[in-house]
Amino acid sequence: MAVTDQAIERIKEMIVSGALPPGARLPNEADLADQLGLSRNSLREAVRALTAMRILIPRQGDGTYVSGLEPHLLLESLAFAADVSQGHTAGQLLQIRRLLEPQATALAADLLTDENLGTLRAVLDRSAAAADIEEFVELDIAFHRTIADAVGNPVLSTLLGILSTHTQRLRIVRGIRYAPAREQAHREHEAIWRALVNRDAVLAASASTVHIAAVEDWLTAGTGSPGLGTLA
Repeated sequence: MAVTDQAIERIKEMIVSGALPPGARLPNEADLADQLGLSRNSLREAVRALTAMRILIPRQGDGTYVSGLEPHLLLESLAFAADVSQGHTAGQLLQIRRLLEPQATALAADLLTDENLGTLRAVLDRSAAAADIEEFVELDIAFHRTIADAVGNPVLSTLLGILSTHTQRLRIVRGIRYAPAREQAHREHEAIWRALVNRDAVLAASASTVHIAAVEDWLTAGTGSPGLGTLA
């Protein structure tokens, strides 16, 4: 194990053991390096890595603190890996999404407020008239995020957002290059919305599954043929 990795593990051990609880300020660099038996350079590298993971938070002029360690914040560090995923790896992420999102959509059927449903309707109407791909993708994200957020579990919302990022969605639609793909995506969104308006959890889950499966079909085929490709 590299020296920096060892330093990371030792700091994490202090957090897990409670020696550095959430919100705690790290000892000064010299003292902590001595306590852990590390060089100050190795400690700095470890702190930078843990900061990138949202485990540590630097405060200008006030030292470095352990974050609140909220799971949904820690998960955000996975977004980069999801952004750059392609081919088989992207397919694996979609498989996980297919396991989670239909169930989240089913739960949302009983939890969405009338205001939430109105928001979804407005998003769908705007997406039907979207002028370009960027706008359509932004509205696509807003549609799914509104549904996931209604469940009230920020960990789930963050995870679903990571499983299908803005970058992934743009890559998919730009790879398809067929107008019917947008139309198909819109029809699938409409089907999900109708099920949610009717508070039909089973139908909402089914419509969500169909929607995600269409994306998987396109990735599997890898041809961008009409009827296989859709937006996420």
